[in-house]
Amino acid sequence: MLSQSNHTLVNPQNGNLAFKIFSFDNDNCFDHIQRNNYFSLIWIKEGQGKIKADFSEYDFIENTLFAFAPYQPFMFMDNPNIKGVAIYFHPEFFCIHKHQDEIACNGILYNNIYQPPYVIIDEDSSATFTMITDQIKNEIEKPALAQYELLVSFLKIFLITATRLKVIQQTQIEDKLTTSKEPFILQNLKNYIESHFKNKHSASDYANLLNMTPKALGKITKTHFNKTLTDLIAERIVIEAKRELYLTNKSVKEIAYELGYDDEHYFSRFFKNNAEVSPQMYRETVGFARVMS
Repeated sequence: MLSQSNHTLVNPQNGNLAFKIFSFDNDNCFDHIQRNNYFSLIWIKEGQGKIKADFSEYDFIENTLFAFAPYQPFMFMDNPNIKGVAIYFHPEFFCIHKHQDEIACNGILYNNIYQPPYVIIDEDSSATFTMITDQIKNEIEKPALAQYELLVSFLKIFLITATRLKVIQQTQIEDKLTTSKEPFILQNLKNYIESHFKNKHSASDYANLLNMTPKALGKITKTHFNKTLTDLIAERIVIEAKRELYLTNKSVKEIAYELGYDDEHYFSRFFKNNAEVSPQMYRETVGFARVMS
């Protein structure tokens, strides 16, 4: 049974935030680096400005939805007039990894290292999100039978709607790039990273695979992904490590070895440098999905 405070549900077994929804009318909640141990959805309904996320900065406009995974750093920068709604949910409340077949948001809405962490909300989706957030608030204010199941259903609709939009917008961006040679290089780079990130960790590894100089490939990567190639590779490794820490009972040493690191302590330092938390602390605070289905 979840305990309730305003529009916040807390897991009484460990005190973790389970689920929370709130409205905001300034950036006070997000004006310093956020590294939350839960998933975040932040819908900017009014206003515009700039956000820093991971290694990059992005400009945004009204009706932008941001999606951040646990311990993914972000901060809004000098945006005092923004208004919107935020939804937080802990993996113990709802895990996108375990429910990937149902909602398919992992790798698209969340943990997508090749696209900015946001989606532009159209008019129809805005109406859907408004209805869902109102229903969620009402359900938390007046809890009844099967509250958890209903809240998860609302959350799934929200996530699926946002994921569908992002897929459409990604396709439109890719279509605009088809007239140049670079999309071919970028697609090959993505394929190589997905195939080799467990055993190839340096920018020069991928430059060699593409028969390019690291400098030339780095310039293309920075232009299209707004990240260095080194950052891109590191993000991919850390995302896989986080997934293994959450979904399996493998030791940190085992996970490190599977990701191409013979030295557990070196891997732990690498993980902490990129995730701002140790592998063990990540597992302890994000949780551990002992049941795989």
